[in-house]
Amino acid sequence: MSITSLILVFILFAGLSALFNFLFLKWTKTLGTKNLAPAEELRWSSSYKPAIGGISFYIIFLVSYVVYLFLNNPEFMAKEELTHLGVLIVVTLGFFTGLADDAFNTVPWLKLSAQIACGIIMLLFDVRIEFFENIYLDSFLTIFWTVAVMNSINMLDNMDGITTIVSIFILLAAAIGSGLNLSSNFFYTFICGGTVSALAGFLLFNWHPSKIFMGDTGSQMIGALLAAIGIIFFWNNELIDTQHTWYSKLALVITAFVIPIADSLTVTINRMRRGQSPFVGGKDHTTHHLSYAGLSDRQVALVMISISTLSLTLITWLYNVEDETKTWLYSVLLIYSSIVIAFLYSSTLWIKSKTVFESKYSK
Repeated sequence: MSITSLILVFILFAGLSALFNFLFLKWTKTLGTKNLAPAEELRWSSSYKPAIGGISFYIIFLVSYVVYLFLNNPEFMAKEELTHLGVLIVVTLGFFTGLADDAFNTVPWLKLSAQIACGIIMLLFDVRIEFFENIYLDSFLTIFWTVAVMNSINMLDNMDGITTIVSIFILLAAAIGSGLNLSSNFFYTFICGGTVSALAGFLLFNWHPSKIFMGDTGSQMIGALLAAIGIIFFWNNELIDTQHTWYSKLALVITAFVIPIADSLTVTINRMRRGQSPFVGGKDHTTHHLSYAGLSDRQVALVMISISTLSLTLITWLYNVEDETKTWLYSVLLIYSSIVIAFLYSSTLWIKSKTVFESKYSK
């Protein structure tokens, strides 16, 4: 399948995603709106909106998977096809976990159990981080990574367009990480491309001022997919470097996921310093603090787009240099990521107006 044909298919998927979200918005008034949610779980938006965007993500994901099967006619006993099946199962579990939470406001331990199950399923289908050269430590890291990514994407979904934008750029970085090899990585090219199309169609309605949220249905599904893609194309990708060491792995992973990592670290550190649980909702994320510092919601989204674009550019650069040049470039990636994390964390110290902070955060 040519690149031109793929682009046309992905444009079609984006159109379908926009159509689905338009229809859901027309047909749905209360599904996914937690009208009885406690104050600490209130979103940044002052009004409740349908949190059903994730449904369109899953539909497009399934369509992408079916079209892939039709075009590729795979041998299902092949090792790589079993891995693909594992990704499908994990994404499906993430979707229904989020759907249950949006519909019934489930208890936190149930969501955590499902996230751990996603990590275990990845191990069963041979999707494991190769970092310590010890199967038990690598298995533990895989489960921890899966839970961390699913939670960080869920936590980042706190302002119009942010999680959508960040997820699009991580998936684009994964496409670069595949070496744009349509023959050996056709499944991931198709699945990631279809998901990017779904997110792009959703962004039409999720850009500030948004009409619809992705909800846990979307964030848990996308988090599960990004966790799997992160393992395959950032932790373990030998296309990056034939001598892919712990140092290069960390540099690439942190650069690709720098915004979710920075936000999760900031929230966790600050809440623990205040004696609060880092696992409850709140209006103290990096995005919120950028707003407290005087930026509009759209400007905050543009900041995230700028950081994501720079991350994608650096990763692209990494794939276009000789192996002997990559050693110092990994250091550049780590320095860049450290600067971004420090920048976003320091935003918690920029409160322009204490009154604004108290009026928004203490509600």
